Amino acid sequence: MPGVSLDLGASWIQGSNGNPITSLARSFNLRTSPTDFENIALYDPSGRRLGDAEVARIETNYRTLLQRVEKLRDAMERAGREDLSLQAGFARALAGRNLTDRERAELDFAIHAEIEDEYAADATELSLFNWDQDEGFGGSNELLPAGYGQIANGLARALDIRLAMPVERIEYSDRGVVIKTQQHTFTADRVIVTLPLGVLKRGLINFSPGLPEQKLAAIRRLGMGVLNKVYLRFPKVFWPQENDVLGVVSTKGQWGEWINYFRYTGQPILAGFNSGQYARYLEGLANHEIAAAAMNALRGIYGRSIPDPTDAVITRWAADPFSLGAYSSIPPRAGGKDYDTLAAPVGDRVFFAGEATSRTYPATVHGAFLSGEREARRISKL
Repeated sequence: MPGVSLDLGASWIQGSNGNPITSLARSFNLRTSPTDFENIALYDPSGRRLGDAEVARIETNYRTLLQRVEKLRDAMERAGREDLSLQAGFARALAGRNLTDRERAELDFAIHAEIEDEYAADATELSLFNWDQDEGFGGSNELLPAGYGQIANGLARALDIRLAMPVERIEYSDRGVVIKTQQHTFTADRVIVTLPLGVLKRGLINFSPGLPEQKLAAIRRLGMGVLNKVYLRFPKVFWPQENDVLGVVSTKGQWGEWINYFRYTGQPILAGFNSGQYARYLEGLANHEIAAAAMNALRGIYGRSIPDPTDAVITRWAADPFSLGAYSSIPPRAGGKDYDTLAAPVGDRVFFAGEATSRTYPATVHGAFLSGEREARRISKL
């Protein structure tokens, strides 16, 4: 949008304490702004804003559900049972509890906001045993108001980076590697492959010899999630200016989470998030249809008289040919070891980095960054 930087992909430094991206932001003298995801204005489907006690009750019920699911998981693993979807785990944990429609909707909202948007996948697509095997840094989540591209630009200084050269084939042997693009052929001693998992799953790059079956199996087992954003700019702010997040207890979490970008940019902008299957569904709609669906959700909260947006920016990560999704996740019967398998080099010529090779910090910028450092150290020891 004119006059403001809005990230289509990563937006936050997730956990600022000890995070290497925090160090980079400081070294590049970048301004960051914390987002307090608990500073939320939460509404029910009728548009009534919930009180603090009601929000606290939803949080308590959600935490209680997670405890039940964890006990179920532990019992199933001890008994040697087969993995299920996280959604199936929720269903078993809630069996016998007579939830009202309101309580069910509130739990669905919490699951969507805390898990499905975080992992870019529906609970039906996540492993009960391993969905949360990742770790994180403590501290605040920091947004870069002038855009995450500042980090990439800072790292790219003095580097020879070739753009608009899609790789089609990687050949490797004892003599080295040959990388063939649509325009040129490059030779090198070694190559670090940082292709997104979605591209690897689609098999768009031809490796010669082919990748080992163990690595191909890990690529098949891991999931590639979808998280899309819709930025809407308005003539004026009509929502609570003091809240970082606006939430709606909506059907299956659709349009359930909004970020108040006025707090970071001073511009009347809201960012709506959708993940999983609903995000994939929206990608098949025209921009004006997506914007209309977003406005229908907002008017359900703030009334029919709120203004139309003056501008919109809409992402479609599942359709992006150079990503084919947002970031990785763990479906049923997959696990953290699949990240390790994907990270393993092929001989001493082909190496792999990227968020989907980080068992500890998948689906994050810092995980991708640290994986690059890992492979650089691996190569330097050869």
